[in-house]
Amino acid sequence: MYLGLDIGTSSIKGLLQNQNGKTIASHNATLSVSRPKEGYSEQNPQDWIEATKIVISAIKNRVGSEFTQLLAIGLSGQMHGLVAMDEADIVLRPAILWNDSRCDEQAKKLDVQFPDFRKIAGNAVMAGFTAPKAVWMAEQEKEIFKQIKTILLPKDYVRFWLTGEKFSDMSDASGTLWLDVEKREYSETLISHCGLDISQMPSLKEGSDPAGVVRKSLANKWGISSKVVVGGAGDNAAAACGLGVVVPGDAFVSLGTSGVVFKVTEKFYPEVASGAHAFCHALPKLWHQMGVTLSATDSLNWLSEITGTSVVSLANSAANVNVENSTLLFHPYLSGERTPHNDSKARGGFFGLSRSHGRADMAYSVFEGITYALADCLDVISKSDQKPKTLLAVGGGAKNFHWLQQIADCTGVTVSLPKEGEFGGANGAARLAALATGRDPEDILSKPEILRIFNPVETTNEIHKSRRLKWQSIYHSLSRGAVDVNA
Repeated sequence: MYLGLDIGTSSIKGLLQNQNGKTIASHNATLSVSRPKEGYSEQNPQDWIEATKIVISAIKNRVGSEFTQLLAIGLSGQMHGLVAMDEADIVLRPAILWNDSRCDEQAKKLDVQFPDFRKIAGNAVMAGFTAPKAVWMAEQEKEIFKQIKTILLPKDYVRFWLTGEKFSDMSDASGTLWLDVEKREYSETLISHCGLDISQMPSLKEGSDPAGVVRKSLANKWGISSKVVVGGAGDNAAAACGLGVVVPGDAFVSLGTSGVVFKVTEKFYPEVASGAHAFCHALPKLWHQMGVTLSATDSLNWLSEITGTSVVSLANSAANVNVENSTLLFHPYLSGERTPHNDSKARGGFFGLSRSHGRADMAYSVFEGITYALADCLDVISKSDQKPKTLLAVGGGAKNFHWLQQIADCTGVTVSLPKEGEFGGANGAARLAALATGRDPEDILSKPEILRIFNPVETTNEIHKSRRLKWQSIYHSLSRGAVDVNA
């Protein structure tokens, strides 16, 4: 059996699979986020450990003596966080998370002063990444910064607790901005730009490789072999493994709080200027591109809150609006935008709103605006490499068939909806655990059964092309300080 642990922001999820990849037990333990100041987002790493204990204990109790057959543990985790540890491996301060924006100024300075980051790391320096967080510490918490012996990512801190060893993997390390992503090794140059040394970094492994064995004390407590290996990956790369998105050209769209378009590539293809990410995949000799729209279902939740209408009701009403008759457009930039604008100051809005528009029109335009943002992401990651032929759809928003058809119609790409199952980071982590024991990737990394296929409708695609051009022009006009929404 194989255990996948997903170290998320809101919860720790554990999933136990048998040799055939069937889930036989799972459990979630919730986490809280501390926000001591505006823009701050922190967690106590010990909270991850306590939640992981709860998850493993619950799964162990559910399967009883079968838990002794555990062969490996895989880890998936929220990316970009910073856990600072001293000489004695004591955590020096709460972990600074991926959605913490306190280091925006440091990020801008690094991006301007050191073009190496864009060239070597393949990504623009953004506040969400790990590197500018370290620079913020060096400037604002000098005494603490001086004590740093090791910097770990969130899931790698859990690995350290499990194994006593300090490892990271290529996919997660890509999000630190300290990796030469093409060469799949640390860049001493990039690390030095942040006042750090390569000795302060954990050792690197591929996500499918063994990366430590479970400490004897824990193994004895759980009744398992101490030889259980621990592999893992960043959350999106792990999710890709869970979906079998592991061949160049494979892609998925994730419709969650944020929206993600993820595509596997056989080479390193950075698209820095367009706010896309280029990272190592969890598997050797593979990379991936990722476009992100920051407010996907979050835009729907916002509309739900301000109208006092459930998201389900909004979706039902939107389904009755015909795109041919729609005159309303919406920008989903409620928290700025990542791809393609990389504009933290971008803001959302309805355009063309009149007294004749009702709640259904607004709901439709919000769905459509998110779809156009996802199409922008797809265009960016298709510049330097092939456009995907199919997008696997996952996330809470994938339950909306009308939305999936709209995405297919707008992008011109077939959208496939998997049958019910586990497709998140925990599932991918369990698969990586199996690979770490030497299992054949062809036996493990299968694609899911498909429930329904949404093929693009050509006539509707043409309508969306025209509307999307106008939608795009509004942003560019606003960025120049002038816009005529009726033009």
